[in-house]
Amino acid sequence: MSSKVTDVQVRLRPYAGESDIPVLTRITNDAEAADQISDRLTVEQMTLELRPDEKCDPAHDLVVAEVDGTTVGFAKVAWIDTNDGLREYRSWGEVDPVWRRRGVGSVLFARARERIAEVAAGHDVNRPRVTGCWAAETDKGAHALYVQNGYQPARWFFHMTRNLVDPIADLPLPEGLEVRPVSREDAHRLFLADSEAFLDHWGGVDASDTAFARWTEESSFDPSLHVVAFHGDEIAGAVINAIYADANRQLGVERGWLDSVFTRRPWRGQGLAHALVARSLALLRERGMAEGILGVDANNETGAMGVYTDNGFVVSEKFTAYRRPLEVDR
Repeated sequence: MSSKVTDVQVRLRPYAGESDIPVLTRITNDAEAADQISDRLTVEQMTLELRPDEKCDPAHDLVVAEVDGTTVGFAKVAWIDTNDGLREYRSWGEVDPVWRRRGVGSVLFARARERIAEVAAGHDVNRPRVTGCWAAETDKGAHALYVQNGYQPARWFFHMTRNLVDPIADLPLPEGLEVRPVSREDAHRLFLADSEAFLDHWGGVDASDTAFARWTEESSFDPSLHVVAFHGDEIAGAVINAIYADANRQLGVERGWLDSVFTRRPWRGQGLAHALVARSLALLRERGMAEGILGVDANNETGAMGVYTDNGFVVSEKFTAYRRPLEVDR
């Protein structure tokens, strides 16, 4: 399939498998650099991300854009049942920054919407259905594209950072709780506790075996970085931390991620998250990191923003989630 867009002829082709992964990783990282996003992917991470599951089979749900045989972008679609009662069909993709503003993104986005319609037509589901996409505040082209296609902002998210040179409070745990080391053998129960805790948060939770494998099979997976609070044998809450050494090298930073901060419902409102975040910051500093970073839903109803600002985090990047009713596309 090819489309004439401004001054270039864009050819769309199916995902070719592992041979495509290095160039898709490079395009993603170049796009994040252009948009000043503080994250980078490895080939390993992209390989795990593109492992097929019931919600996305890249062989059918990922399309690659070429101009004169050069790969210039890609788009992927997937679906998830969200915690607010919807089935959301999401699209994600990137265009090589040197090929931006030439219509490549429009061609990819149109094809992604076509694929979403094809996938949704095969689903018999008693839920309202929407399409969704995501953009960094700095990616002005993506925002314009989504608005032009009738999408509306639905939610806002932040990256927040914390300088680990500054003092870190030593906050007490709630009575009856203790932090204990965990190992790889504890990973699955920790994964399930995390998934359960986020069931009442906006968006969707993927608690599948494939998602668990993606997490634990990545070379950066390190249970010694996790700060987990127990009430007897029950996990009450945790911070799942990670150090992505390759991304740090690419960015020229020493940064640790607080990838997930959660408190299970029976232990909320007691200051547990505050204490676990503080312990995580101290642990990351002990491991030689100069900065902590995390992602947060700006409208989080459980008070996450207060937890992070109280622990010294400041907003560093902003993102917008967009939605549009699927029925408009049918």
